[in-house]
Amino acid sequence: MKKVHAGKVRDLYELDGGDLLLVATDRVSVYDVSLPTPVPDKGKLLTALSTWWFGQTTDIVPNHLISVTDVPEDFAGRAMRCKPLKMLPVECIARGYLTGLGLREYQRDGRVSGVELPAGLVDADRLPEPVFTPTTKLDTGTGHDEFITFDDVVTEVGGDVAEQLRDLTLRIYRRGAERALDKGIIIADTKLEFGIDADGVLTLADEVLTSDSSRFWRAEEWQPGRAEGQISYDKQFVRDWSVSTGWDKTPPGPAMPDDVVAATRQRYVDVYERITGLTWQS
Repeated sequence: MKKVHAGKVRDLYELDGGDLLLVATDRVSVYDVSLPTPVPDKGKLLTALSTWWFGQTTDIVPNHLISVTDVPEDFAGRAMRCKPLKMLPVECIARGYLTGLGLREYQRDGRVSGVELPAGLVDADRLPEPVFTPTTKLDTGTGHDEFITFDDVVTEVGGDVAEQLRDLTLRIYRRGAERALDKGIIIADTKLEFGIDADGVLTLADEVLTSDSSRFWRAEEWQPGRAEGQISYDKQFVRDWSVSTGWDKTPPGPAMPDDVVAATRQRYVDVYERITGLTWQS
């Protein structure tokens, strides 16, 4: 194997024959900084939930997953054998609820990624319809993803592909949101990545509808405008804890105490079990 990329959470290897190995580590990244403390089983949980969702969305779009069993033994449970893609330079985000950076953008000018939203919305409000709010991929020099408009996506990838990205992102989000809500989980927003395969087919890649790429809220206790935020099953818990330490969001990140690690892991386990209906076997 040849290691071709080390990300904040995932590492990428090239295998003999040209397939790729996408390995999810136990690292946690918040505010684009990897924290020094791993969360046990996090990589396996992300891989398992992504694999489940890939299976739930194959009728919408092809994905890059080849196998989660035909992988090197050292990476068993936390790696996906994938087909290589030419990745597109856009983070595709769907929002069904207004929160986080989307809320901040809305409060500034009443829109997100150029999409006009109704006046008077508060944190965690449900939007009239899910919206496509793409961002850059950390290539702007700021060190952070930045909102771009649909016209910007057209400039990057062309009109036809941009239309497909918007349509597929919203369709995958709606599918995920509907199925999760049946299990008592609100998917407030999610981030997707796409690439083009060797045959020119637009293909879903990376991860899909996980606790790292989505906001998961407990539906029965959802309350827009609540000062302390929503009860979440994602890494927002770690974001909130990291800010509470006084950390300035620049490297190095703070080390997580044992109780925060345990609570984070339990959230990832809980949402996996609740959405899939499966019992987690570590």
